[in-house]
Amino acid sequence: MRWVKRGGLSTLVFFLPLLLSFGLFSWWPILRSLLLSVQKTNFITTDWVGFQNFAQVLNDPLLGTAALNTLWFATLAFIMGFPVPIVLAVVIAELRRARPIASALVYLPVIFPPVVAVLLWKAFFNPGNEGVFNSILGWFHLGPLAWLNDGNLAMPSIVLQATWASFGTATIIYLATLMGIQTELYDAAEVDGAGAFRRFWSITLPQMRGVLLVMLLLQIIGTFQVFTEPYIMTNGGPDNRTITILMLIYRYAFISGDYGRATALSVLLALVLSGLSAVYLWSTRRWSTS
Repeated sequence: MRWVKRGGLSTLVFFLPLLLSFGLFSWWPILRSLLLSVQKTNFITTDWVGFQNFAQVLNDPLLGTAALNTLWFATLAFIMGFPVPIVLAVVIAELRRARPIASALVYLPVIFPPVVAVLLWKAFFNPGNEGVFNSILGWFHLGPLAWLNDGNLAMPSIVLQATWASFGTATIIYLATLMGIQTELYDAAEVDGAGAFRRFWSITLPQMRGVLLVMLLLQIIGTFQVFTEPYIMTNGGPDNRTITILMLIYRYAFISGDYGRATALSVLLALVLSGLSAVYLWSTRRWSTS
């Protein structure tokens, strides 16, 4: 009765639409996918097959290729993409009058619809002399390069486009974090004779570590779910050098019509990402709170 008198029922009434919508559009698909993973169905007829879908997925020779390609994409995205927003945020934070304009320009690539941006970069990577990047190389009497048609260059090219398309959001988040750091810390460091690199290493990075850990975790999860860029740019080629786990799920579901195997692989991917997230959070717990 005390809970009711304090407005508990009215709070629950206002909270109920959120619970229902979240349960219907978030939790129900998750529970439904667990059910589909042990079925063989075309949504007209359904047969229970137990863990047969998981066995078929794990025995698929293409799974290892897709997993290695996805891991390679995540590694390149970390090397090429993770430091870029940090550096840009630090540079923009040092600006005064030009900071709003620089922030808008940095965020501009995020405004482009993903498919439009990918198609635009696909045209830039045209393997002929008329391609933008090959034209630039031609100024220095280099190339032309096959880019997306070269097995060694295809994945780095895709990562380059993905980095361009996504670094704006991370830069704005890092910039907001930098704006919250007390300027007195930098003033004291300058008085002690600390240079720019020393101030960045001893003040900026420690103050940003909580945000850095969260952003790194989100990047790991996002890169393991990459689909749009390799699907539009190369469709997994050449010779399956850019096929990813989500592309394999897509092929199971919409090319082979095997929704059971597609869901089983989705469940496996979710379990792997959950495990990685748990290990990551546990291993960085002390550093994030110290």
